[in-house]
Amino acid sequence: MSIAYHERPGVYSDYDASSASTTTGGRSVIAAAGVCADAAPEVKLLTSRAAASAAFGTSSGLGKLLQLLYDNGAGVVLACPVATATTAAYTAAFSALLGERQAAFLVCDSTETAVHTAMKTAVTAASAERNECIGLVGMASPTAEKLLAAAAALNCERMVLCGPDAAPPAGGDAMGGWALAAAVAGLLAAQRDPALPLNGAEVTGLGTVTASYDDTALDALVRGGVTVLETVAGRTEVVRGITTRSKTGSAADATWRELTTILIVDEVIPGLRNALRSRFARCKNNRTTRAAIRARVVMELESRMRREIIDSYDNLTVKAAEDDPTVCLVEFGFTVTHGLSRIYLTAHITV
Repeated sequence: MSIAYHERPGVYSDYDASSASTTTGGRSVIAAAGVCADAAPEVKLLTSRAAASAAFGTSSGLGKLLQLLYDNGAGVVLACPVATATTAAYTAAFSALLGERQAAFLVCDSTETAVHTAMKTAVTAASAERNECIGLVGMASPTAEKLLAAAAALNCERMVLCGPDAAPPAGGDAMGGWALAAAVAGLLAAQRDPALPLNGAEVTGLGTVTASYDDTALDALVRGGVTVLETVAGRTEVVRGITTRSKTGSAADATWRELTTILIVDEVIPGLRNALRSRFARCKNNRTTRAAIRARVVMELESRMRREIIDSYDNLTVKAAEDDPTVCLVEFGFTVTHGLSRIYLTAHITV
């Protein structure tokens, strides 16, 4: 992304990422949009399962979505009902929800491609306006090929496509992959450490997934940008948290594939912005202030190293802009902490 330069005083940010490989605090707020024909199309702030049930019931699309969020650890949810399941209605709901500038994650009860595209547009635009958000979606009874095609169409580090599909706890017909997305969103909102991978994390409130994959198919789905869930011994769990960003242009690129990468970015960059905004709202752009800014940035980055969110940082510079003496330029690099996905064990046996 690139910085949008405005005249309003504040702290603005930019980031990019490169792969280091030579080969190719509290619960977060969730925003939820879903069908509930009897409710007014306005944003409600919910802090409990009981409040969600009272506002939207348990049988509407939005009501079911909210129950799954709370089943899996959600704390605060911003909910916006839609009267009809149209792309225009969901787009309006996304705009209203993200307009609150609180949500770290966005989910909906639609399995339609057009709605998923609208969500991508919404979270990308919000993130560019310093309201970083990640969208999670799912499809209805998809084949592996359809999941791969949908992930390729989204191809965005701010979109997570969950698959395959889910059955309710008592069995029966599939619910729609949105149920998996809601469960994963609940897990993410409850997780305090953005560098901790979702590998093997159990979701609740669901029955089994409706398809299973052999290793070859699973490899293709992970590499293609699909967050796969599976049911093993009665437990439905995340195989691996993946974003849909698998390519840059037409070239395969795994830089943004791991979900933890964007979660760490969304913790580090806004955290630094908030720290600098609160401390340096009314200051002179002189050597003393810039030294204090540098010290604050070092403190924030060192804190994230102690918490094992980042491995290192370097090349920190703080200087006044040459073309505008009211602007302070802060630049640095950091290396994200990677989750452990696999251990390869080799045994050399002597007989």
